[in-house]
Amino acid sequence: MAEIKFEILKHLGVISKSENGWTKEVNLISWNDRDPKIDIRDWGPNKEKAGKGITLTEEEFKKLQKIVTK
Repeated sequence: MAEIKFEILKHLGVISKSENGWTKEVNLISWNDRDPKIDIRDWGPNKEKAGKGITLTEEEFKKLQKIVTK
């Protein structure tokens, strides 16, 4: 299985933190050297592991913001 590369370009915020040290975060991330996207997912302590999450383009994120703030 190919290694997944990522680079957190900008940390935008923490949504929640569990007792075991995992955090649900919003970040701007480049996955496998691709264009950066807004990313929402769980991260283990020190970012050594990532849980399942979603990635959104800037346009998708703006639409989500409009939906949530209605």
